[in-house]
Amino acid sequence: MGVVVPLDEARAAGERLAPLLELVNEDMNAINRIILDKAVSHVDLIPKLTHHLVNSGGKRLRPMLAIASSKLCGYTGQGHVKTAAAIEFMHTATLLHDDVVDESDTRRGHKTARLIWGNQATVLVGDFLLGQAFRMLVDVGSLAVLRILSNAAATIAEGEVMQLAAAKNTATTEDAYLSIIDAKTAALFAAASEVGAALAKRPADEEAALRSYGRNLGLAFQLVDDALDYGGDSARLGKSVGDDFREGKITLPVILSFRRGNDQERAFWNRTIVEGKIEESDLQEAIRLMKRHNAIADTLERARSYGSIAHDALAIFPDGSEKTALRDVIAFCISRAH
Repeated sequence: MGVVVPLDEARAAGERLAPLLELVNEDMNAINRIILDKAVSHVDLIPKLTHHLVNSGGKRLRPMLAIASSKLCGYTGQGHVKTAAAIEFMHTATLLHDDVVDESDTRRGHKTARLIWGNQATVLVGDFLLGQAFRMLVDVGSLAVLRILSNAAATIAEGEVMQLAAAKNTATTEDAYLSIIDAKTAALFAAASEVGAALAKRPADEEAALRSYGRNLGLAFQLVDDALDYGGDSARLGKSVGDDFREGKITLPVILSFRRGNDQERAFWNRTIVEGKIEESDLQEAIRLMKRHNAIADTLERARSYGSIAHDALAIFPDGSEKTALRDVIAFCISRAH
């Protein structure tokens, strides 16, 4: 079974990604070959489960960021390809673990691996992918890159634990939630962007700039995702609107609606999110309350603010196709909401 890197899907998702897709196309083909090779195991379940998730879609933004940042920094070696493949394996592993922790039944419109093969197999295959990722990073031979991505792996795990502690807790503050997504989502975006400067051995200020770019892009990306779960289009999302609601996830639109609501509205959120007692009309009521309190609009406004910070972080780099492509990624992430 082949692993398809769906560049066509990403291209159809928005013209904003076209410059990035053109920039990374050749390297993404090489990454595809590495993924095929490294997903092989004499344990039959490992490639089956890995291919199930990798083939289910996704825009591969994180490895593309690693390639684009490497080109932006003038890197001329081949280490960026294995580094980007390792990043994709790390991301895939976190998705497998996420679905177990969140007890999710669908991802990108498909059954989750845990629903097909069970929680134990899903977690263990995720561990295998993490192991393969760090094998590839050892092959790259850059201690700086290994430091960046090992720190990211630890931070992501911390974010998962933080999210678990906040699960179904309507008392979660906006600051606490931002700390969760900073660790759980933005950390890998930041690392994927920073590794380009590390591979090219660029000065510390350029590493910091790319780290800031990736972090703020990741925060914006997640906040737009949060908003889309209540205000998006199922066909465009590749999943059902309201999945977060049905799974009792605490996201920023819920936090804002709960904080701004009256006692009766807070009782609604406690019944649906905390107790999980969801009736047929509750999703529409949740969306109505969010619109009443501008929770979706304000979530998107926060996303735009983080996008602006990401845009400005690239100012120290010279103008060119790489910088344009990275800035267009920000516009793509924000424009998904429109």
